[in-house]
Amino acid sequence: MTIETVELFYAILAILAAGAVAALVVIRILATASPTAAGWFDAIGLFVRPNALSMAFMVALLATLGSLYFSEVAHFEPCRLCWYQRIAMYPLVIILGIAAVRREAGVRVYAMALAAIGAAISTYHVALEWIPALDTGTCGLGPSCSVIWFRVFGFISLPTLALVAFLSILTLLAMVSRDADDREPADAPVEERRPS
Repeated sequence: MTIETVELFYAILAILAAGAVAALVVIRILATASPTAAGWFDAIGLFVRPNALSMAFMVALLATLGSLYFSEVAHFEPCRLCWYQRIAMYPLVIILGIAAVRREAGVRVYAMALAAIGAAISTYHVALEWIPALDTGTCGLGPSCSVIWFRVFGFISLPTLALVAFLSILTLLAMVSRDADDREPADAPVEERRPS
């Protein structure tokens, strides 16, 4: 498998994920005024909510594997902003993986904080790629943060992939059922469970 094939694979995933996030946001906004859109949003929620933690875990895992592939196999040297994005993404694999297995929706607050920080850094990094004059000296030593290793379809680069992954995780975590916070873990001892 060539590096270009992996770039194309991740670019297609990013387009699909960005489209899904955008569609969900639009439907959610329309749902405030349209009963039809509210029905669509509820139908989407019925599918997504029970699987949201697992889906967010898969996004974080794919993003982590992609970043490792691009640095370790393709030898794209990460800049300082890339490392900051990794610092936000890599723990999400562990946090969301454990939460998905244990069905602990309460983790969403912590995971959303990490994903929001990562999204903010990614947004700045994407802007820096398009407008290098925005550089405030963040990168300093090492590879420049405005280096573009690839652009698939003319706009999808490494920071764009990271941004879409963080936004996808945020969207999925926002969909996690709030009722799930009130449920007891299945393996909790009987004496520690709250009365129903």
